[in-house]
Amino acid sequence: MSFKYILFDLDGTLTDPAIGITNSVMHALKKFGIVVSDPKELHKFIGPPLWDSFEKHYGFSKEEANTAVEYYREYYIDKGMFENLVYPGCEDLLKELKDNGKILIVATSKPEVFAERILEHFDLARYFTFIAGSTLDGSRVKKGDVIRYALESCGIIDGSQAIMIGDREHDIIGAKEMGLSSIGVLFGYGSRDELEGAGADFIVSTVEEIGKVVLEK
Repeated sequence: MSFKYILFDLDGTLTDPAIGITNSVMHALKKFGIVVSDPKELHKFIGPPLWDSFEKHYGFSKEEANTAVEYYREYYIDKGMFENLVYPGCEDLLKELKDNGKILIVATSKPEVFAERILEHFDLARYFTFIAGSTLDGSRVKKGDVIRYALESCGIIDGSQAIMIGDREHDIIGAKEMGLSSIGVLFGYGSRDELEGAGADFIVSTVEEIGKVVLEK
């Protein structure tokens, strides 16, 4: 199957945001008197909507989760978003796909304004036709809603022409909701069991393998 539209998740797929996200979560939790000694415990925050993670992992109410997200952004806007690394080979992949006529789109649960700044910072924005993210108020945050917004904004009617690439189950589930195929990547923060359980059509271990699937090499 040949895909014309290639949708990428951001965190854990194009970039490794672990330092910035965990530092931001630690900053937020500290405001609630919660001290986390090992940042790796907070890798579970990478990918899913922040509100959901604060509620799920720390039992926060919706009101507490809203406050925690505000605290998170205090650190994230100032420092965290740039405590981030582009995965090796990603820019080469984006260039190859674009040179082969693919239309590249970002679909992330990260607020759109932050995603745009990060991609500009790393000089990757130029490869993408559209950058779709969540809203700051949380009204569009679920991955399926972000993907729908991306498809509608780009005038994509036939979901069979598009494929979603991401590292967590939310990416795969969101793709299925919108009728897209999906690639789960193992170099991010989701496990093979998580991606298989969500029903990923393809699972790859490296950035280079993404190109082989999309370009049918």
